[in-house]
Amino acid sequence: MAVMVAPENTPVWVNTDRCKACDICVDACPAGVLSMQQEPTSTLGAMISVVAPESCIGCNECELSCPDFAIYVADKKEFKFAKLSDDSKARQEAIANNGYRLPVDYKGSN
Repeated sequence: MAVMVAPENTPVWVNTDRCKACDICVDACPAGVLSMQQEPTSTLGAMISVVAPESCIGCNECELSCPDFAIYVADKKEFKFAKLSDDSKARQEAIANNGYRLPVDYKGSN
């Protein structure tokens, strides 16, 4: 099996070929980095999206909770992650309260 190499300057990424859009990772992310977005080609009509990569804290909760091994987090030796901020917590709450989708009119800072 090949070693997964992180895309340059990317804290978290998704293999959409493996993702079934279950939104478990979105629920697990404490920093509001992930959100579901409309995707007509997906079986469920939505797909995972990395909406705030600069807010990723590198906790690996998304990667560990994914039943399909479709989401990856960079190694802490290779990427400098953010600290969990109040803005990130507020974004996560807005996402959770909107059916795991970032509200279109969300104006919070990153």
